[in-house]
This record gives sequence, C-alpha cells and structure tokens, in this order.
Amino acid sequence: MEMSSFVLAVIEDLGADLDPPTRYMRYVNSLAAALPGNACALLKKEGSALKPLAVRGLTPDSLGRRFELNEHPRLNAIVTYRGVTHFPTKSTLPDPYDGLLEGVHAGDLNVHDCMGCALHVNGKLWGAITLDSLKAGVFDVKVERAMAMFARLGEAVVHVAELTERNASALALGYNSDGNGLNALEGVQLSRREMVGDSKPIRELKHEILTVASSQLAVLIHGETGVGKELVAQALHAMSNRASLPLVVINCAALPDQLIESELFGHVKGAFSGAERDRQGKFELANGGTLFLDEVGELSASAQAKLLRVLQSGQVQRVGSDREHRVDVRIVAASNRDLSAEVKAGRFRADLYHRLCAYPLHIPPLRDRGDDVVLLAGYFLEQNRSRLGLRNLRLGRGCEAALKRYSWPGNVRELEHTLGRAALKARRDEPGPMVTVELEHLDLVSEADHVHPSHTRGPATIPDAGIVTPTEGLPYRDAVDTFSRNLIQQVLAHTGGNQAAAARQLGLDSGNFHRMVKRLGL
Repeated sequence: MEMSSFVLAVIEDLGADLDPPTRYMRYVNSLAAALPGNACALLKKEGSALKPLAVRGLTPDSLGRRFELNEHPRLNAIVTYRGVTHFPTKSTLPDPYDGLLEGVHAGDLNVHDCMGCALHVNGKLWGAITLDSLKAGVFDVKVERAMAMFARLGEAVVHVAELTERNASALALGYNSDGNGLNALEGVQLSRREMVGDSKPIRELKHEILTVASSQLAVLIHGETGVGKELVAQALHAMSNRASLPLVVINCAALPDQLIESELFGHVKGAFSGAERDRQGKFELANGGTLFLDEVGELSASAQAKLLRVLQSGQVQRVGSDREHRVDVRIVAASNRDLSAEVKAGRFRADLYHRLCAYPLHIPPLRDRGDDVVLLAGYFLEQNRSRLGLRNLRLGRGCEAALKRYSWPGNVRELEHTLGRAALKARRDEPGPMVTVELEHLDLVSEADHVHPSHTRGPATIPDAGIVTPTEGLPYRDAVDTFSRNLIQQVLAHTGGNQAAAARQLGLDSGNFHRMVKRLGL
C-alpha cells in the first residue's frame, strides 16, 4: 500500500467511535506500516517522564516503563524541539530502546537509526512519537517529512481521544464536560508511584476510585497483602477536594494499645510519664484532609471503641485534657482481613465496620490481573535500571511466560522485590551497560518452571528430552540443575561440542548459554 492509504486510514479513524487505547494503537500501526523501521511508539508526558501508550515492535514490558527525561537524553532532545529530531547514526547518546526491540535476543541489540517528533495539543507539549531501526541509514529526508506529517496527524488523534474520554467520563460520573476522566487518575503523582495496569479488574478499580474520590464518604479498602492499598488511598486523596491538605497515614498494626489514644488524639504536657510537651494526634494533623487507617482490623476492642466515639461525634479530646476539638477528617481505612467475617466472629465491632465501610473498594490480587504483571515488570525494571546506573535492563527469553505463570502470593510487593533481586544477580553475572534478567535470576522456585526447550524457536530439532529426568528426591534447584546439565550435555554431543550451535538449538543467547555451562561445571 502507498503511504497515502495509511494517512487516509488515520484521518478516517478521527471520525470513528473508538476508545482511546484502540485509537492510539491503530494510529501507531498505521505509522509503523507507512514508514520503514523496526519499532515505533506513542508516548505521553506525565510529570518528568514519558509514558508509552501504544507501541509496535517493542517488548510488551515496555508499556509499563516510565522514561525519565533527565535520564534519557534522546527523548529529552525530541520533546524540546518542535520539528523532527533525527539522530546521527554514530550518535553517542544512549537509546532508551536498546535491547527492547521485540524478537531480538542475541547479537547486536543496539538501535542504529532513531528519530522522533514532539506532539503539542492546545499549544502545550503532550508527548512524542518515536521511530527506530536496527539497521543504520534507513531514515532519509523523505522519511523525515513523512514523520512530520504523522506527528501533526498524531496531535489530531490525541485531541479526539481526550475529548472522547472526557465526554465518556462526564456521562458515566455525572460531571460536566470539563471532567478529567480516567486520564486524570493516570497522571496523578502518588508519592512517585503509579497505579500501573490496564486489565479489566484494574480499570474497574480506577473507575470506582474516580466515582467515590470527590465525595466525603468513608472508604474501606480490602485486598490481600501487597496489592497496593496505600497507593489506592493516595489516589483517593489526590483526586478529592482535600488534595491540597494533609494525607496522614497511621499503621494500626504498629500501635501499642497503651499509646493508641495519644497517637490518634494527642496529649497535653504532663498527661503521663514522658509527656513533656503538648502533642497533636493524627486526627488533628489530618484536619481538613484525609486520615488513612492502614490495617484497621488489627485494632484491639478497646481501641475500636475509642475510634468509634470520635467518628460518631467528630470531636477529639487530647489525653489529659478536658477540652474537645472538632475535626473535619475524611476516613479511608484498609485491611487484608475480611472485616465482615471478623464482625460475624465477634472480633470487630459491627457499628465501627459500618462507619468505615460506607463505600467498599476491593483491590484484585495480581494473579487475577492477566498481562498487568508484564507491565508492572517493565515499570520495576526501569526503576532498577536507573538505580543501578545501567544503560538498559531487559527480560530474557522465557521470563515473561514465567512471570505470568506464577501465582504471586505476595502480589505487587513480591514482584517488585523479585525483580530487584533479579536485577542485582543479572548485573553480577553480566557486567556491562546492558543487562538481561534470565529465568535463573528470577528464581521463582515454587511454581515457575523453566520453559521446556521444545517450546523455543530454535531452528533445529533438539534430542529427545524424555530420557533427561531430574533425580527424584532432590531439592527443586538441584533437580533443575541436574535436568539442565543432562540436557546441555546431550545437545553438545549432538552438535559435536559446538556451543554456539547448541545455544541456537536451545533458543538461548550465546553469552547466557556460556555462563550457564560455566555455572553447571561443564
């Protein structure tokens, strides 16, 4: 097809009834089909970073990454120039997509030709489009002119998409046409953290947050350990009309019963031994804002009664004082316990439960969020890349499938810690600016088995693996090593000791294969 056909397709989509993600993806697909190269992306500026909204030719985890402009000079150069930025082939500026182009697992992983263009909507910088190639000299003056034209089309696509979402949110939530919709939640800064994910459960949660955030109702957040309850509390506060006032967090599980009154309500000088000065409690500190009661199900019966009294009256009385203070506080509580079951069991007060649970919010566990685990992996990998000072940090072959297969009993927190450990191990095994996290670094020993070699894309037939069995009774790691050692020995014998050929048959990067051979003592 001629380029004009792809341009016409984008123009026709402007009048179509499409949701923003579909609209963005169709635009990127047209851009990728019309221009040469291996990868392209549409990125939105949020705060100091660029967030990919639609990509073609990049790994799935790239959608979860956030590219800080002060750490990625190429992207920063693109957004600070109004025209097309085409970097010289021999530019020494690191490319943010090195190692992230889809289907590239070995050899030269660097991007060799790169260009991009900033997008402006209503006179303000919105984001950028980028185009990259593994082959040098692909982009010429003609491609640059076409890129400029697609940038102008992209600005129209973004404008229509944001109007569509704003109007949809106004209808769904009863706002006027100036309502911000889901995009408002996406852009909220939550203590340098973000609610990453695009699965149906997480989109429903975001919609519920938008529904209740502007109200004064008490919200009870429930979900398993590690799902991100405090992040949801931050979002509720940030989207409320109390956002300019304090969000005060208190961990109820860490409160000794004898100090609960002092922590929540404050005390006056001399109220008890050690009270050397007047002290405000958490309710007073949160006055006008939001008080987040984390792990509220851990409060003792006496502490529950004291909390209920304040919620009923709106008055706090400092320990040792006869004077009461009126406070205006929005309560958000959270628990990993089923508080309705705790009420039935007599371990939690029914009247307090109903005060706290004016609007319940359930956060889904990570195992129910589908491909969100891959987006979150990209988010955490980019954080670790920055923290470790690496040029790039990527997932190796089979890691994405292993992450999706594992049940994540510790949820998002476990994923974050797993990738943090894996990044350190990968850097140890592969010193250099570009590091690959392999299956052995993830060490998901309880469930995520190594990918069977017959499922890889190696061009040759691997010897029958049926005769390669781990020794019964060995610990998991030892059993996997025994299996790997025996299989590699068979493949090496099949290739006459040629390690490069063996790596190709197993679908492994040659460098990783060599390190595995060394580690297994072969």
